Parts: sequence; structure tokens; C-alpha cells
Amino acid sequence: MKILILNRDYPRFLNDLYASRPQLCTASYAEQLAVRNATLFGVADFYSRGFAACGNSAQEIHVNNRWLQSAWSRESGMHAPAPPPPQIAAARSALAPLVGLARRHLLSMARQFVPRQLQAQEERILAAQVASMKPDVILNQEMSYVRSACLERIVPPGTKIVGQIASALPVGEDYTRYDLIISSLPNLVRRFRDWGLRAQLSPLAFDARVLECLGTAAARDIPVSFVGSLSVDHRARLQLIETLAARVPLKLWGSGIEQLPRSSPVHRCFQGEAWGIEMYRILARSRVTINHHIDLAEGYSNNMRLYEATGCGALMIVDHGRNLADLFEPGREVIAYSSAEECARAVQWMLSDEPRRAEIAAAGQRRTLSEHTYGRRARELSEMFAEL
Repeated sequence: MKILILNRDYPRFLNDLYASRPQLCTASYAEQLAVRNATLFGVADFYSRGFAACGNSAQEIHVNNRWLQSAWSRESGMHAPAPPPPQIAAARSALAPLVGLARRHLLSMARQFVPRQLQAQEERILAAQVASMKPDVILNQEMSYVRSACLERIVPPGTKIVGQIASALPVGEDYTRYDLIISSLPNLVRRFRDWGLRAQLSPLAFDARVLECLGTAAARDIPVSFVGSLSVDHRARLQLIETLAARVPLKLWGSGIEQLPRSSPVHRCFQGEAWGIEMYRILARSRVTINHHIDLAEGYSNNMRLYEATGCGALMIVDHGRNLADLFEPGREVIAYSSAEECARAVQWMLSDEPRRAEIAAAGQRRTLSEHTYGRRARELSEMFAEL
């Protein structure tokens, strides 16, 4: 089975990556893809390697990586305009925090109704890639960006289309074009089924190759970490982090903090942003790491940090999701909390009892490495795809 996976990267990550390697934008497609995957950002090539291990042919396309896609078009004989140098894109990105909070809020509201979609040039190159690769299955992991109308135009008859989503559903989308929709959120799976669509649960995972990339185990010199988005739009999360900032030795990495008032105690904990392998290094150095789900999860445990943190051997303290026990055993493999106060007490307890902390962290890591791997997820998905 030939599987083509559609991904989209955060623009700020791409700008930082290419600005830090000025010559990368002129490198070959294969070299750029290898460098991008070596960062371990997002799901990297975890799915394609998992599918390949099951006997499939699989590859990712990063549809919004202008320099990578330009290299493919150049090598394929297409006459596509070259994107601007990455230094220009990075400079524009650096100006973003200077935009007024009111304007950012209005833009955020507007995007809820008019989400950004694949651009004409991006679609042209993607169409050529689909025609060249002739996949049996397209796994669209960016349903809000690569919309069903685009797939209708570029995907030949007979190719199965699978969508994967665990974020806000795109407005005005025609989901009937999908042969299957998978999600790591049980509430979304239930919603799609209620709409008469074929949907399956597929939790997220961890790739043990991350540990090989990290090398020798680092000293756990970060008592408590939090890695993730933080802004005025994450009110419950912000309340949690501000409570922890006042009571435990918290260090925080993430985005959105520029939107918080200077009086917020979170600023004292902020260490900057961390992408890919740098994020994994932080988790590998953490004795305890905090996890918190956003409102979209509707009380379900779902996010990538569940597996990234436990896979790196940190003791994870996570909000108590209604399906958490299906993934990890609370009290033995992770610690669960139901309030900011309970979380703070759990952190203090774990920091004061190193043998118990290490025991729970090790059990959580064993569970992830045995049951929550991308290799296992790829096998499960391959079986689903074969039934389409």
C-alpha cells in the first residue's frame, strides 16, 4: 500500500529553521526533508517510518514549507516562482509580537470563521506530487488547511482519502469526501459517527528513536517543567500555571506569553520557546512535568505531551481526563489532578519523595514504550486502511 501523508508546520518553526541555516533553502528536496525531520518537530517522519515497517510505502509532504516544496518543483521540472529568502520571512515573524493585542484578537476571531487554507501555488505543487506518487491512500493530517474541495480537484478516482484531526473543526467543510476520519479525541469520533461518517479512534504516540537522538541520559536538573502554549485564550491553563509559579520551582517554555500582562508571575518562569529535539531535551531533564488539556478536549486525555513526557521518562502530572485510565494508570504510571491546588500539592509531594517519583516515572515510560508507539499506531492504521 502506498500512503501519502499531508502535514503542515508552524510558520515560526519553519522561519527559525531556515533562518538558522541560510544555505538550506537552496539544498535539494531530500536534504531539506532530512534536516527538517532531524529536528523531531511535531510528528516528524514517525508515521511514515511506522507505515514502512508494516510493509507499506509511505512519505510525508509538508504542504506549507515553501522552500522544501520549491525544491521539489524545481527538481521535477515545474516552473514555480521561488519563495523569498528565509531571512525575510524570519524578519516578518519577529515583528509579529509588536502587533497590537486588539488586532491579534480580531484576527483570531476572524480565523474561526475564515480559516487559512492551501494557497494556489501550494495546491499546484501538491497536485503534481499526488500525480507523480500515485498513492493508494492519502492521510490528510491538516484538514483545516487542505480542504475537501482541494482534494476533490487533485485526487484521482480510486484513491482513498483519510482525514486526521484533533483540533477545532473547519467551518463549512464537506466531510463526506473522506472515506475515513480518525481522531485521538473520543468526542470528535463520536460526533463524526453521529453525522453518519466512518470514524475511528487513533491515539497519539511516541517514537523511541527520540531516545536514541537524545543519547546519554541527562541529569534531571529541572525540578518542574511546563512546555506548551499559554495565553489569555487558555484561561484555565493560565490559572493553573500562575498557581504553580507562586508555589513550586516551575520553569516554562512555550508561546503566547507576550499576550500576558507584565504582572503575571508566569514571566518569572519563562525560559523561551522550544521546538522539536530541544523540547525533548527539556522533558528528559525534568523530574516532573505538567500537562494540561485545552477546552476542545471536553474532559478527555489526548494531547501529544502525554506520550512525549512519559516517553522521555519524566514524571507526568496531568489533568484527570475521563479516558486517562485507558491510556495510563493514575497513581502508578502518572499522577492526575482535578484542580490547580491539587496539582500544586502533587508537585510538592513528588519533589519530596524521589524514590516514589522515579518509580512512577519509570512505569509511565514502560507503558509508553510498550503500548503507545508510532509503530503500533501505524499497524493499527494499516489495518483500517486495508478495509476501506
